[in-house]
Amino acid sequence: MRVDDFDYTLPQELIAQTPVEPRDASRLFVLPLEGGPFRHAT
Repeated sequence: MRVDDFDYTLPQELIAQTPVEPRDASRLFVLPLEGGPFRHAT
């Protein structure tokens, strides 16, 4: 694995500056290490 494989452009406007309201509306992107399907978790 090479460190430069992780270089990418991330525009500042795509980085959250404040938490979502209501807080329980937030979601987490989950990618299993086993390579299974990804999902969004609450």
